[in-house]
Amino acid sequence: MGSPRALLGIFVPLVLLLVTVHGQPLVPALIIFGDSIVDVGNNNNLYTIVKANFPPYGRDFINHFATGRFCNGKLATDFTAENLGFSSYPPAYLSKEAKGRNLLIGANFASAASGYYDRTANLYHAITLTQQIEYYKEYQWKLVKIAGNSNATSIFSGAIYLLSAGSSDFVQNYYINPLLNRVYKVSQFSDILMQSFSSFVRTLYALGARRIGVTSLPPIGCLPASITLFGQGSNNCVERLNRDAVLFNNKLNATAQGLVTRLPGLKLVVFDIYNPLHDLIKRPSDSGFFEARKACCGTGTMETSLLCNARSPGTCANATEYVFWDSYHPSEATNMLLANDLLIQGVSLIS
Repeated sequence: MGSPRALLGIFVPLVLLLVTVHGQPLVPALIIFGDSIVDVGNNNNLYTIVKANFPPYGRDFINHFATGRFCNGKLATDFTAENLGFSSYPPAYLSKEAKGRNLLIGANFASAASGYYDRTANLYHAITLTQQIEYYKEYQWKLVKIAGNSNATSIFSGAIYLLSAGSSDFVQNYYINPLLNRVYKVSQFSDILMQSFSSFVRTLYALGARRIGVTSLPPIGCLPASITLFGQGSNNCVERLNRDAVLFNNKLNATAQGLVTRLPGLKLVVFDIYNPLHDLIKRPSDSGFFEARKACCGTGTMETSLLCNARSPGTCANATEYVFWDSYHPSEATNMLLANDLLIQGVSLIS
């Protein structure tokens, strides 16, 4: 059996062929929750500093427009939507596009700086995961009015639900917050996050969801900002933080397996982000990149959100050569590779 990466050249075209033959998406809708890795603009009109609706964000996106995505172009979930056969992306739920028939293909409830731990979102005036679920309940009510009860129920059960969370809980809260890191060991804090994850899945399940994908933590010790903040002058990944991510991911896998055992008919996949991204960072040239320590925007060591702006000096000309777009978030080129990896890992969600 070849490695997942070796199979990409065979598997991805097969999936795209299925889409082409059927002429419609492989699932009825895509519904997204989480943080800045998947936020497509819900933070744009919030009273928060965590925004990305200005240049140079979006410079390589459709029409070179900054939508609120924390990237130079498409997110991994955008590529996932395309891979599944959608011709447009689920709209940000708080945007003016999220109305009428646009909601039939799903919606995106993600908010940058959100996490499993609601107080993380509260620190940055972002939308908590608890509130994202409340918005989803409102979305369900709207969809019933648009599509009718029977069609809406079919969409809810057939849709793929994606969740990206946890990074902000650690990098933007736990590691810099003595009220947390002096009270809880990493393992204890991870257990608190697991309770939130379990509650989230159970709530979605009760609302009709049956196909759920959740991303693992990335190698958070290799984020350019993490190396700058916690690397003590080194240019290498902060292994202490990476060990924390591995511990968290092990708990996430165990919790997910327990939920599948207890919830009949649930398909729940934990997408491994850690290893594909770690491989890219350690051996960038193998995948056509040349820079993995610094991000494209500004100096590439600290800039994100408001610090990554049109006047940031030093921003690179060609983001395709960089693993990271800003100091926290992958470039479009990296997102495309990650999305293709996830397509293989998530085959059980579309079968």
